[in-house]
Amino acid sequence: MTVSFPALIEQMLQPGFYSHAVTEPIQLIQTHISYVLLTGDYAYKVKKPMNFGFLDFSTLEKRQHFCNEELRLNQRGAAELYLEVLPITLTDNQYHLGGTGEAVEYVLKMQQFPQETLFSALFEQGKLNEADLENLGQVVAQYHAKTETSDRIRTFGEVAQVREAFDENYQQTEKYIGGPQTQKQFDETKQYTDKFFSDRTELFKSRIANNFIRECHGDSHLRNIALWQDEILLFDCIEFNEPFRFVDVMYDVAFTVMDLEARHSPQLGNAFLNVYIEQTGDWEGLQVLPLYLSRQAYVRAKVTSFLLDDPGVPATVKEEAAKTASEYYKLAWDYTKPRQGKLILMSGLSGSGKSTTARLLSRQLGAILIRSDAVRKHLAGIPLLERGGDDLYTPEMTEKTYARLLELGITLANQGYTVILDAKYDKEKLRKEAIAQANKHQLPLQIIQCTAPTEVLQQRLRDRTGDIADATVDLLQSQLNSAEPFTEEEKPYLKILDTTQPQQAQLKEVIRQ
Repeated sequence: MTVSFPALIEQMLQPGFYSHAVTEPIQLIQTHISYVLLTGDYAYKVKKPMNFGFLDFSTLEKRQHFCNEELRLNQRGAAELYLEVLPITLTDNQYHLGGTGEAVEYVLKMQQFPQETLFSALFEQGKLNEADLENLGQVVAQYHAKTETSDRIRTFGEVAQVREAFDENYQQTEKYIGGPQTQKQFDETKQYTDKFFSDRTELFKSRIANNFIRECHGDSHLRNIALWQDEILLFDCIEFNEPFRFVDVMYDVAFTVMDLEARHSPQLGNAFLNVYIEQTGDWEGLQVLPLYLSRQAYVRAKVTSFLLDDPGVPATVKEEAAKTASEYYKLAWDYTKPRQGKLILMSGLSGSGKSTTARLLSRQLGAILIRSDAVRKHLAGIPLLERGGDDLYTPEMTEKTYARLLELGITLANQGYTVILDAKYDKEKLRKEAIAQANKHQLPLQIIQCTAPTEVLQQRLRDRTGDIADATVDLLQSQLNSAEPFTEEEKPYLKILDTTQPQQAQLKEVIRQ
């Protein structure tokens, strides 16, 4: 079967169309909304004259506008890739790129980069690791810090506005009940989101008040993230629909986490999430995360289900689509299920291996890791890697830090998270308060004390670089002198870890409990 393309695309497939050298044959990638031509060094994107309601490229003016929007918005995360918008003119049935005269079409010119640098491709090759995802957490945190917000953008965080997309998803997928999704999954997923919207109006108001509704990426899954020339790039953000990008920052975070969990790599998702949250200090945002995780999985299920209605899609492809959609519907449903929260206190002197152990444990338990060093610096309003002065370590500031740490731990454990509070917890009063709060809220609690010989602690502190912790080797003696031993009442909660020994075997028991 021969496929016929518009005359413009036919000409763009010819090397002579371009003023630069090309790699032949020129490749064409088609999506339902655009043509992308790969010429070697550059890629050219032409928008199709479509109107899907949520996206309208039906007129030349609109295509020009959205080409410019795509260029503007993607400068934020991938300025190296998005070069310019060029007019296409027509003379004697010949199209010209960037010609003078009246434009008949517009094209977005981009830097072409190898497809194997996509996070999705790196994942499939087994090359995507925890360090990459931790770096991504920092990149997305910086990206969100620079995104715009305004009174108008904030209105998109109101319950009625957020809810609209959820309700539309359910309406559009009712016909797939009994196919890729079950009646029970549909009912319970919808009941969860309905209840969330009716019960948590104050939470949505606080997200608006604290400026967490911003002009985000809107589509931050692994196929829209690349590691190119040692830099992480976030590209192909949503330019065509404001409600899809004027969203809570957790909407973006959820896309990445959900994509990794759908690929059965929750540890990578945890690495990304914990670094992002630590960088931004937005631990409260974790309260809306399950809602958006469910939503992103549901949308993926919905879009995949649409293939089942397309008469042009072969039966084998439909069979695979039904299976994929079914997995996403189940994932969306899984995110809505209640979970038992838990609190884990790390304890130990500086250099005892608390943070290393806590990080390892968070990956294996899917836990939220909250470090006192990060909480302290967020409270003081100083950058995490900036060294704190004496005022950061006064008794008042320490009391404030531990109070905030415990408040966050209890709030999130009550939402069903396993939360690891990483701090010295070297004073009985601080541990006692945590035990009392956990008991009051009927939350399971464990205390893990990390130990190592003094000379090991000293060496580790001398070797430490690039961490947010400020403790130095000269503080160690005063910590040793002031640390208070565990009481008999505390010992039932306690597990002591020698961090000079292999940790995996020691942590097995913690995980089993």
